[in-house]
Amino acid sequence: MILISITITVLYLLLIGSFTIGFDKVTLFKLEDLPAKTKFSVVIPFRNEAENLSALLQTIRSLEYPKELFEVIFVDDASEDDSVEIIKNFINERSFDDALISIRVISNERKTNSPKKDAITTAIKQAKNEWIITTDADCLVPKYWLDSFDEYIQKSNVQCIAAPVTYVIKNSFLDRFQLLDLFSLQGATMGGFGINKPFLCNGANFAYTKALFNELHGFDGNTHTASGDDIFMLEKVAKKHPKQLHYLKCELATIFTRTQPTWNALLSQRVRWAAKTSTYNNWFGKLTGLVVLLMNALIITLLTLTVIGIFNLKVFIYLVIIKFNIDFFLIYKSAIFFNQKGVLKSFIVSFMYYPFFSVYVASTSLFSSYKWKGRTFKK
Repeated sequence: MILISITITVLYLLLIGSFTIGFDKVTLFKLEDLPAKTKFSVVIPFRNEAENLSALLQTIRSLEYPKELFEVIFVDDASEDDSVEIIKNFINERSFDDALISIRVISNERKTNSPKKDAITTAIKQAKNEWIITTDADCLVPKYWLDSFDEYIQKSNVQCIAAPVTYVIKNSFLDRFQLLDLFSLQGATMGGFGINKPFLCNGANFAYTKALFNELHGFDGNTHTASGDDIFMLEKVAKKHPKQLHYLKCELATIFTRTQPTWNALLSQRVRWAAKTSTYNNWFGKLTGLVVLLMNALIITLLTLTVIGIFNLKVFIYLVIIKFNIDFFLIYKSAIFFNQKGVLKSFIVSFMYYPFFSVYVASTSLFSSYKWKGRTFKK
């Protein structure tokens, strides 16, 4: 048992250690106030987002990017609340400056088991511009968001760009736990790009050309899974055009989104995220998920064995210290980048709770269906 434990811990240390190294290899991008050139079509699928849309629309209104160079396409996926009315009222009640922003609402054309993939595909068919950039209806976009993408595109040979996402949090442990979890994901995302093995991205801040989307036949081959529009597209691009897939490590490009309001909602969200893991095509992504799961399961197992006196206490403490330090190192780097170091005060408690949370989510995702936007999906 000691040999197995050490083997898993060493693999975990090497994996997370590689992400911490890769994190710094992704160059920090800073704006130089270049004249804007790129035309964007911003695609925002939504379903029952009445409570979030007004705030998103206000941030769209505040974008500094030339209004003639972008359009916003909201895709309604059979909303049952006032979402559509909120957007239409915003369109009708705009001032002169706001009226220069091209905003429209279209209806989703459902064809597969994945409403979000259908929504993005529907929008791309009607998009006027070559660059597609996706975000979510519960997000807030920073005023230099499109400027950041534009300058990066001007300076790089790129067809697909992943970019940072963080949470707006309140002063609660639940929010801080979610942010620390997201920091681990964002750290692994940047780290993966840094070691030339990209395997994660977030559809709340993801961009690619329409030509690339069409060349790769969109989401064909992945529509049996309800979510995963971002990861599956990333995998296709990484396989076909790896040199044109980049990460935009720029603070001014960071999208802000909201945490889940309850533990049940959080578990449901994470089960949905985990459910698509088994369908990944990227071997490195699968390996990462497996090693992380094994390490968390190992901590729970060894804790139990140590309590009943079967496993050596000192060895258990050493392994926990190794995991604690490498986890903190990666999350600390993310917290610094996102300028949210205050969340680290909850790291110790979150670290103790996380193995149980992670193993529960992973095991539940293997056998159960999940709910998303009022619908139930089978794995």
